[in-house]
Amino acid sequence: MTSTTRRIGDTQVSAIGLGGMPMSIEGRPDESRSIATIHAALDAGITLIDTADAYHLDSSDIGHNETLIAKALSTYGGDTSGVLVATKGGHLRPGGGAWTQDGSPEHLKQAAEDSLKRLGVEAIGLYQFHRPDPKTPYEDSIGAIRDLLDAGKIRMAGISNANPDQIRQANEILGGRLVSVQNQFSPAFRSSEPELELCDELGIAFLPWSPLGGISNASDLGDKHPAFHQLAGELGVSPQKLTLAWMLAKSPVVIPIPGSSRPETIRDSYSAIELTLTPDQVATLDAS
Repeated sequence: MTSTTRRIGDTQVSAIGLGGMPMSIEGRPDESRSIATIHAALDAGITLIDTADAYHLDSSDIGHNETLIAKALSTYGGDTSGVLVATKGGHLRPGGGAWTQDGSPEHLKQAAEDSLKRLGVEAIGLYQFHRPDPKTPYEDSIGAIRDLLDAGKIRMAGISNANPDQIRQANEILGGRLVSVQNQFSPAFRSSEPELELCDELGIAFLPWSPLGGISNASDLGDKHPAFHQLAGELGVSPQKLTLAWMLAKSPVVIPIPGSSRPETIRDSYSAIELTLTPDQVATLDAS
């Protein structure tokens, strides 16, 4: 069986996390179901929850997901002291489903302050620069993250949607303190293999976002990827569970963060830690 925990910086977290985005953007469920989903994740053993200030509908709704997670944690009956909440700044959703960027130091520092308030914490556990901003030099954006780290506003620093050069540059600017890289990676989207390999080399956590192909595609994963469908059938598991087990088998730095808005789907996702694949099975999926 795969180890149930993995490491982000100096912190042990569950080998699979919960991605919060589906609970706050278009098509989101009612709040009670979302809170039930977060509570189900905690019950299962998940101790990493990934969010962002941009997980909302429009500019009147900023930080919806952060506020939701804070409420779910505060109403949970068990101990949440070991839960790492990772959030992000630098992406904006002005409305109509559009995404824009603001990686200016001024924006990032204010965004972190706002996230601190919504999460109700003294320091953000993991703060990630959400996406490079073409209007702002990358070193300036990462410099702001470094300043937040030095000021104790954030406990750990990560980046998202980064290429290998940006990973190296960010780690240098942060003085070797880059702990995570969150990039898109799934059976349908494998162009982040170089970043995964670099993170493995450097010992930096690699957090695949949309590991099951995204909100609208996750249910069809098996239909679109025959090798995953066939092996899942042979093993008697869902293609989604197999996909996460495949990712865990690729490197000990990989920590998938499947999005979920239903208790049953996050339970199934987390159960992937129980599934151990052989090297031949991993190679077959890699080659598909």
